[in-house]
Amino acid sequence: MGHDFGNYGNEIYLDGLRGVTPRFPMTAAEWAAKAQAALPPSVWSYVAGGAGDEHTQRTNVTAFSRWGLIPRMFVGAAQRDLTVDLFGMTLPSPLFMAPIGVLGICAQDGHGDLATARAAARTGVPMVASTLSADPMEDVAAQYGDTPGFFQLYTPTDRDLAESLVHRAERSGFKGIVVTLDTWLTGWRPRDLSTANFPQLRGHCLTNYTSDPVFRAALSRTPEEDLQAAVLRWAQLFGNPLTWDDLPWLRSLTSLPLIVKGLCHPEDVRRAKDGGVDGIYCSNHGGRQANGGLPALDALPGVVEAADGLPVLFDSGVRSGADIVKAIALGATAVGVGRPYAHGLAIGGTDGVEHVLRSLLAEADLTMAVDGYPTLADLTPSALRQVTGG
Repeated sequence: MGHDFGNYGNEIYLDGLRGVTPRFPMTAAEWAAKAQAALPPSVWSYVAGGAGDEHTQRTNVTAFSRWGLIPRMFVGAAQRDLTVDLFGMTLPSPLFMAPIGVLGICAQDGHGDLATARAAARTGVPMVASTLSADPMEDVAAQYGDTPGFFQLYTPTDRDLAESLVHRAERSGFKGIVVTLDTWLTGWRPRDLSTANFPQLRGHCLTNYTSDPVFRAALSRTPEEDLQAAVLRWAQLFGNPLTWDDLPWLRSLTSLPLIVKGLCHPEDVRRAKDGGVDGIYCSNHGGRQANGGLPALDALPGVVEAADGLPVLFDSGVRSGADIVKAIALGATAVGVGRPYAHGLAIGGTDGVEHVLRSLLAEADLTMAVDGYPTLADLTPSALRQVTGG
């Protein structure tokens, strides 16, 4: 059987008997409020903001409330098994940390990627490390301990640089490559526009580029000597509007599992599967890129059906353990959390991330216990009912 994640609550109650109350708050809304107080306004707006009037971002979250888990009794769910098989690995739970490109500057010391990697090592929750990082991927991967990590690739227009990044990820011990497809340019983000602030253009979180031999070879002066020139070069090659014609090349870059992120249409899923990918990642980037209004959760069942047995990773709008359970019931193999762990990072570094992850897992575990679903396999679509008037 898996870990007793629900025991985190008992630990907190027992600490209370010794007069020790929790350092960190217990709900997503409170994590966000504390993070807003802890972060500079420009960083907070980048973390919190989304596209347009942020309708997609909000509906990603509220979509979960339209589904209710049907309680089942006399099940005797005294032990729960949350383990997941993914790409030949057994993970302790379906939870993973979605890639976030400003983790570095969310931490008080400017090394948020390392702090998050240490939380992955402590909790067993895998981290998908962003290309946009304050520390080189080699240093991030070195902090994972026994927990597997994945590398998220923003595919540059320079194919040699793309190949270099992927091969560095392979050598660093990452267990898969996640290619993000919906961010070859920046969506319309009024919060960031209103402060004219885009962190990477100010030189933040570009270390994977400035440490890369292919990137450095194209510069006339080193990034240490002329950061502005390096930023300009980065801006010129960051975004690659990939087409289906590029998929064979992407597939050829690595023998690691290849996961394509941002797929919400079943036809895209079928074509990607035919193109040899190993995993489908259903996401709308947490509503950060396009304000189209479709919650990622609503796309998930069609994506799972089209994936036809390929693992489906999911993120966008996950704010609680109950959300994790519902995404699993709708067919997700693994469920990513984004903003909440960035909030934990802002308020408490590695300890803050660990608290957020353990809280989410405890709630998921206890929800399964109370509602009578001892294993993830018991969480099928028939476990859910659509809630009317919600």
